[in-house]
Amino acid sequence: MSRPVVAVVGRPNVGKSTLFNALAGSRISIVEDTPGVTRDRIYADVTWLNYQFTLVDTGGIEPDSDDLILSRMREQAETAIYTADVILFLTDVRQGLVDADFKVADMLRRSGRPVLLVVNKVDSFDKFMPDVYEFYNLGLGDPIPVSASGRLGIGDMLDQVVKRFDPADLVETVDDRPKIAVIGKPNAGKSSIINKLLGEERVIVSPVAGTTRDAIDTTVTRNGREYVLIDTAGLRRKSKVKEELERFSIIRTVTAVERCDVAVLIVDATEGITEQDAKIAGIAHERGKGMIIAVNKWDLIEKNNKTVSEFTAKIREKLSYMPYAELIFLSAKTGQRLPRLFDTIDAVIENCALRVQTGVLNEILTESMAMKQPPSDKGKRLRIYYITQVSVKPPTFVMFVNDKKLTHFSYTRYLENQIRTTFGFRGTPIRFIYRERKEK
Repeated sequence: MSRPVVAVVGRPNVGKSTLFNALAGSRISIVEDTPGVTRDRIYADVTWLNYQFTLVDTGGIEPDSDDLILSRMREQAETAIYTADVILFLTDVRQGLVDADFKVADMLRRSGRPVLLVVNKVDSFDKFMPDVYEFYNLGLGDPIPVSASGRLGIGDMLDQVVKRFDPADLVETVDDRPKIAVIGKPNAGKSSIINKLLGEERVIVSPVAGTTRDAIDTTVTRNGREYVLIDTAGLRRKSKVKEELERFSIIRTVTAVERCDVAVLIVDATEGITEQDAKIAGIAHERGKGMIIAVNKWDLIEKNNKTVSEFTAKIREKLSYMPYAELIFLSAKTGQRLPRLFDTIDAVIENCALRVQTGVLNEILTESMAMKQPPSDKGKRLRIYYITQVSVKPPTFVMFVNDKKLTHFSYTRYLENQIRTTFGFRGTPIRFIYRERKEK
């Protein structure tokens, strides 16, 4: 079951980011000391009344601008609107109704998507409610007064949001076909690879970066097994000019990764691994998805007997937070090693769903602690009593300890390496949860 997408849309400076941070809560301020994991997030997972959805901050829309970048941004905003399940149209009670609000409202009305009209900066309902009524003129139903900075009216607004979710999207549908999200920067060759696998031009391929605008699902059958390939819009490197445009690309990448089993990051061999590749991979890593790094355009690289090892070392260094990721060198143009890509996908899917018996796990734990003692602090040593696997996709383990404060990431990494040495788990992240159990 994929989470519904709720997009926050409106003119610049009406408080979209403030509302976004208010809804995202403490999650948005989490900073991981993990290189490459994206920190400048414009999306967050939100839970309300047992409903989970992905919230996206879309940046400002300027309906009238003739500026090339702003007009591109408007086009991307329209794409984002058609991607969302529910739209929060944010306006500003202090600025009042302006001409641009009517134009954005027309854009939203044409989309046919459920739209909630939200009037922000209503810091006092008694004082500002007469001004809120003016927004009925937009013809989008009852305006919902909120104060994003003061956290007023947020609950009433979220009640209306979850009422708009399509019940069909909230039901767990049984579709056991493997879902593969093909992610990466523009022009790395994502659509070319999918077309080569399909044997036909199903996805538009163009030298113009950003041709693929939407996440496109295509089905391919291999050895009697069906796979769903999800092609996504590429994520460009950030710059001041393109920063807002990237928000709309990220929406599609996040939602595609959300519903996939395995993410295949396409890296352009002629450019090498970049910081932007690391950020895109971080989206899949954070969501616990299986990971394959496919280096495309390998036919264009001049090679010697060290080329593969040198390229591999650079990728492992840049993506040091995901050493488990499988790596394959291929070419969409020539078809080199493309059949092996499916073999790798099958292996990663199997590893993501692998379960290890509790008895065997505890044997490995005992041996590992005998070889390297758990860390201690101020004379008190960490004791690990027991380990058990509680879920798959990704494989998740619970360890019962005497004091969670004594745990250290380096020892967790050591135990992870011991488990991987025995069982592989190649291509899939592993999660560890510590729980305290007091000594008797």
